[in-house]
Amino acid sequence: MMRISAFGDEIAVDFEAQLRALQELGIPLIDIRAAWGVNCSQFTGDHIGRVKKLLARYDIAVSCMGSPIGKSPIVDPIAVESERLKIIGETARQLGARNIRIFSFYPDNDVDDAAIQHSIDRLGMLADIAGENELQLLLENEKGVVGDIPERCLRIMRAIDLPQLRFIWDPANFVQCGAVDQVDRWWDELHPYTGYIHIKDARLADNSVTVAGDGDGQLLELLTRLRESGYQGVLSLEPHLLEARHSSGFSGADGMAAAVDALRKLMAVAGIEEG
Repeated sequence: MMRISAFGDEIAVDFEAQLRALQELGIPLIDIRAAWGVNCSQFTGDHIGRVKKLLARYDIAVSCMGSPIGKSPIVDPIAVESERLKIIGETARQLGARNIRIFSFYPDNDVDDAAIQHSIDRLGMLADIAGENELQLLLENEKGVVGDIPERCLRIMRAIDLPQLRFIWDPANFVQCGAVDQVDRWWDELHPYTGYIHIKDARLADNSVTVAGDGDGQLLELLTRLRESGYQGVLSLEPHLLEARHSSGFSGADGMAAAVDALRKLMAVAGIEEG
């Protein structure tokens, strides 16, 4: 049994419109990246209060804070991201959540051994803060950051290997970094560190983003391996069907509905019950 979540700001800018669409689609969880055009790292007390009231009204819980932490230059002072983590962590706590999505920093030059170690050191510092504050960090593979291709993601996760830092497997991002047969080749090594799944697919031929199952991200194979391994976590829809921006994406209500339908069909084929 696995639960479905979705990035609400893929649907609409207005937070209530996000929740209304998710309720209509039967999605009980939300990944909060932005509400009313404000990134979750910049929520004020007023934002948090309004979000809490609407979550209760629509009976939807927060699965993860879609933070931008680590989507920043590796040469920037780590204190900036450390403080941002503490702020987002407190926002998460007030919203009844502890999962926080992060990234592995933009390299200054080529990604060499020194850059990878620098990323590991910085992520280790963030993991220490997470441990002290009972937060769960989820590291997403992302184009252009140090941890983009499977080899480097594995190296980072092996080096840190702390329970408060787990890996987000995003199939489309791997495809757009040129990873071929990602599940066949990397499942055995990466899945012990995996704690969250982004549902997004893409085609190797042109890097275009598609609904789950229409690209080269081996979504059906991934879902099947997850079921076989006993995974009972979250499948989070981040479709990016209309637009992919630096710190967000957009699919619209119709796009999200198509993404949900495609995922549910794949789940049925893979023998996964939705919880």
